[in-house]
Amino acid sequence: MAEHRSMQRAALLDAARTLLSEGGTEALTFPALAERTGLARSSVYEYFRSRAAVVEELCAVDFPLWTAEVEAAMAAADGAQAKVEAYVRGQLALVGDRRHRAVVAISASELDAGAREKIRAAHGALVAMIGEALADLGHTQPRLTAMLLQGVVDAAVRRIELGAAEEPEAITDAAVAMALHGVGS
Repeated sequence: MAEHRSMQRAALLDAARTLLSEGGTEALTFPALAERTGLARSSVYEYFRSRAAVVEELCAVDFPLWTAEVEAAMAAADGAQAKVEAYVRGQLALVGDRRHRAVVAISASELDAGAREKIRAAHGALVAMIGEALADLGHTQPRLTAMLLQGVVDAAVRRIELGAAEEPEAITDAAVAMALHGVGS
């Protein structure tokens, strides 16, 4: 019985990712989850009490995976500059992943305080990852620099998500160049 519930919960989360990535937060409804999974609408409430609970579970499941991918890319990089580049490229490589599209949709929605705090904590973990490399590059305020760097990454994510005129690779290259060299020529 526990295995069946676990599989149903995973199916609901997978359906939620798809709904969010295809239609944004408006698409994430319990009737839509029920339809995607073949469950009765009332059964969805047995797994999640609200949309916010679905969002919190997605954050709890997907953010650690996303963070681990970026962390692995950084660990494979040699030297502080290469780690910064891996940090930027690692996050931007995830933009096409539906887990990421779901996170973007979640971030744009009106969430309760608990869900917002989980998202902030997950972003904080990403920002904390790059601090040591920034300190190695001589930044005297690595946390502040990391937060500003994350702003560059977030802007690049939005540009890619919006389907900007530039190719995603060009946006990624520009974000890496800004991270490594600033706006100087």
